[in-house]
Amino acid sequence: MLNGNWTGTSTVPSRGLYPHQWSWDSAFIAIGLRHLSPLRAQTELETLLGAQWADGRVPHIVFNPSVPLDAYFPSPDFWRSSTAGRAAGAPRTVQTSGIVQPPVHALAVWLVHRADPGLSRARSFLSRMYPRLAAWHRYLLHRRDLGGGGLACVVHPWEQGMDNSPCWDAPLSRVTPAPARSFRRADLDHGSPEDRPTDLDYGRYVRLATDYRDRGYADGGGEFAVEDPAFNALLIASEHALACIAQELGAAGTARHARAERLTAALVERLWDPAEGMFFCRDERSDGNGGRGALIPERSVAGLLPLILPALPRDIAATLVRTAGGPHFGLGGATRLAPSYDLTGEAFDPHRYWRGPAWFNTNWLLERGLRLHGEHGRADGLRAALLDTAGESGFAEYVDPYTGEACGALGFSWTAALTLDLLHEPSGAAPVVSPAGHDALIDTAHSTAGQRVFAFETGAKGGDRG
Repeated sequence: MLNGNWTGTSTVPSRGLYPHQWSWDSAFIAIGLRHLSPLRAQTELETLLGAQWADGRVPHIVFNPSVPLDAYFPSPDFWRSSTAGRAAGAPRTVQTSGIVQPPVHALAVWLVHRADPGLSRARSFLSRMYPRLAAWHRYLLHRRDLGGGGLACVVHPWEQGMDNSPCWDAPLSRVTPAPARSFRRADLDHGSPEDRPTDLDYGRYVRLATDYRDRGYADGGGEFAVEDPAFNALLIASEHALACIAQELGAAGTARHARAERLTAALVERLWDPAEGMFFCRDERSDGNGGRGALIPERSVAGLLPLILPALPRDIAATLVRTAGGPHFGLGGATRLAPSYDLTGEAFDPHRYWRGPAWFNTNWLLERGLRLHGEHGRADGLRAALLDTAGESGFAEYVDPYTGEACGALGFSWTAALTLDLLHEPSGAAPVVSPAGHDALIDTAHSTAGQRVFAFETGAKGGDRG
């Protein structure tokens, strides 16, 4: 299916529902593709970053001009990137959206390099990608620090990637929806309405995107500005990866590792709730009482994903593991895979997009985070559940967290790619006691340099948006 979704320069998430290139999809897809074709994985990332704007942002969609305009909404004629985005440095030769998605890219670039360092060096892959990635991180850490606390804000739910999460219900309630007659939902041509965001959700998404476009994609003036723990955790993980890339290129990575640790501290200070045992989003526009910067009391899988961070305090990591296995997410017990939203929440729906279904990319990240923090048994169990569910569901976009029933698109690219990553068995890998060992996040402290080296390393032998 990855071959079927390949366009020659990038991979679409799904031919029908998502016929263009999506930003964080391509990063996850490249992570899986590196095991089959490091060259194709490099090309995937090069195509995406080739559409980067001059201000540093990496757009969440790169449009394929051969796809009819009515095949997907919002289409290029809605975003008008080359005109509305001119002041922000949108490219002239390719059409894109004007918003972003989670910054998984430096992590993906580093992993793809490590899959075939010789090919990477021969093609100058890292030296070409590094300045683009550095500009991308500068954009997020400076232009998007709308709360003033060092973390990046998202200005649209599509940017965080979990489009209709209940975390956005309160911030979106302030947004007047665009009239239903002003847009056509092409997504309903390919997906069940019961699995997709509602018309009211879409009306608000369109209003936010329209207002952002009409401001020339300038940051800071919109009604929606939220610090999200998953978005920032991925930024921090990628900052560590960018430090490794700098070191590979002969530059000092110490400052970037130190910045990643400072960002980890800021994440804990601003978004950690010790009483609830997880991270929450922070709404920078309102707390419902005329104030600013209140935490949003909705339990999302996003609040567990800081487990991927090597400098996360040990007690917080242990608490997150307990929360993941508790009644709100049921991981390792009530559920096959971690749901996208609180099982006990009033808004929980096991089939509707990000309001409860389990997604493969978030569970893949959780598996890595569990392994990083020494929870190998839990990680092995999650790995096995991911592999079983991916195959049984036809590599679905997302699934019912209890039953594994397929929802959304089938033959979904990042599901297939991340399954490849979980299945990967490197040649000559030494067996260990666990039959399910595989790539894991390893944090090695180098006492001589006082820096953290952050990488995915080979463990042992193994047995998909706005």
